[in-house]
Amino acid sequence: MNLSNKLDVYMRLSRLDRPIGTLLLLWPCLMALMFAAGGMPDVKVLMIFMVGVVVMRACGCVINDYADRNLDAHVERTQSRPLASGEASSKEALLLFAVMGLFAFFLVLQLNLLVVKLSVIGIILTIIYPFTKRYTNMPQMFLGTVWSWSIPMAYAAQTGTVPVEAWWLFAANWCWTVAYDTMYAMVDRDDDLKVGIKSTAILFGRFDRQIIAAFQFAALVCFIVAGIIAERGAIYGLGIVAFIGFVFYQQKLIYSRDRAPCFKAFLNNNWAGLSLFIALGLDYLVF
Repeated sequence: MNLSNKLDVYMRLSRLDRPIGTLLLLWPCLMALMFAAGGMPDVKVLMIFMVGVVVMRACGCVINDYADRNLDAHVERTQSRPLASGEASSKEALLLFAVMGLFAFFLVLQLNLLVVKLSVIGIILTIIYPFTKRYTNMPQMFLGTVWSWSIPMAYAAQTGTVPVEAWWLFAANWCWTVAYDTMYAMVDRDDDLKVGIKSTAILFGRFDRQIIAAFQFAALVCFIVAGIIAERGAIYGLGIVAFIGFVFYQQKLIYSRDRAPCFKAFLNNNWAGLSLFIALGLDYLVF
């Protein structure tokens, strides 16, 4: 295999060819930086977190595929992944994870000690998450913590502290992540039942849509509370309204529980997050 083909394999292994996960991580991270800064965050901190989000999402994908290397071949959506198809070896995956993880740690070393301490917890959570699918029916809830860990880190980097407001935003993103990753898990539910992978889509059963709606509602409440604490204005409120619109649209998509619409609903969360991020940015710009 030539260098170009090998780089393509590594790109797919780290999901750099599919940015949806990076974007879903990015919007709440950027919102946390804006909330913490009361507007435009420190440029150095902003650049470190933007690069860090890309690298850590890639790390998470690599270790996830390593953990699932013997199962992905039996799942329709994942059978073409590099480890499942034999295009990359387990050793290559672990080496790639180590290199990217060290680079991410180098980035946080440019920040304060609190961020460094939080980053150690973050990488441990990232490593543990893929294996939770073997032992608990709630891996999406663990992922919610992993996916939200950049929020206290962002506050720590910008202010040196992690105030109450940060935890409201953390809770909002945690609930939102559980909701949209359950939609994602609905796509694989039939295959997961066959191979023994656990998920909230399986746990929630016939009440999946209602419980997803409850998590979406809880996320909205927490986003609103975070905005109130930060004294945000009407434009942020419009972002909340837009978010509600996306929630109704996603509920419509998952109503049939068919694979394609459920996956479309999952992808639609990118636009929900982007809308809320833009609204917050404009709110700070105007007010």
